[in-house]
Amino acid sequence: MNSKLKFGLLLPHFGEHASVEKCIQGSIIAERYGFDSVWTRDHLAFTPYRMEGSDNTHIEGLLVLSAIAAATKALTVGTAMTICHRHPIHLAQCFAALSQVARGKVVMGMGLGGFPHEFTAAGLPSASDQRAHLARINAEICRRLWTGEKVSYHDSYYDFQNVQLKPIPLRPIPILCGGSTQAACRRVIEFGEGWLPARITLSVFEKRMAYLCQLSSQSAQTMSTVGVMPLTSIARDRQTALRYVNVQGLIDEANRNSNWPKPAGGTFSTLDDIRGLVLAGNPQDIVREAQAYQMAGANLIVFDLRFRYTDWYGQIELLGKEVLSAL
Repeated sequence: MNSKLKFGLLLPHFGEHASVEKCIQGSIIAERYGFDSVWTRDHLAFTPYRMEGSDNTHIEGLLVLSAIAAATKALTVGTAMTICHRHPIHLAQCFAALSQVARGKVVMGMGLGGFPHEFTAAGLPSASDQRAHLARINAEICRRLWTGEKVSYHDSYYDFQNVQLKPIPLRPIPILCGGSTQAACRRVIEFGEGWLPARITLSVFEKRMAYLCQLSSQSAQTMSTVGVMPLTSIARDRQTALRYVNVQGLIDEANRNSNWPKPAGGTFSTLDDIRGLVLAGNPQDIVREAQAYQMAGANLIVFDLRFRYTDWYGQIELLGKEVLSAL
């Protein structure tokens, strides 16, 4: 896959700089600059990752997307990722309603979540294989309900009879699978229309794309969307851009990820080792790294500006004026 790039933004609805006004006004500005989409995270009992601070503010993402959909005209709204801790009927209903508000421009990213305690809080099993099973159940039931089918379902998790959803979504809602493991790639082929790993290095992305292409050729499955969500900081020079980024925190996170192939030295230790995990530099730097992902098979880049939410509007402007126009 090497098609035209689309561009999105991860909204500031979490952490110390969370703001509904920033989410809505930033989305309106982003639409003017030609961004295609805006995205929210999903948590039940939010705990920040070590590299992003300690503030556990989290404004419910689907409500934020609904407000933005009502305030904009062309933007697609999406979740990166929906975590499968809701009852699937409720999940299907929420997205069907969001489709009505957003004129059908909705994408559901579906992930397993990074925090088992959120599933425990919801009274659901928290082991990774059990969460993977819940994701499959959610995708299956949502798709059936979204068609208007009268659905009955029974297993050890859910039990209901003859449930029918109305209104149904205005158009089919694509499901993008999250995760950066080989197992995540298999879920894409099993029940997704595309792949959107949250944070990944370019090297790991290339390896997983080769694996996905192999699986796809064996199953005749096609992917409409392959995206990445690099942490991003843009400035007039790379040194200034990097000043805002917790580089050591990202290196530490990479070393904790047992599923990522390690560099030649055996550990991640430099910024070059985690290339692609963060896009930081001047506009030309961001363009170059975005093109590297495009050449590797991505057709969507969602800029994750969580390190730059203090300069949210300025970051959107720089990206819109000097990166999107160049790409």
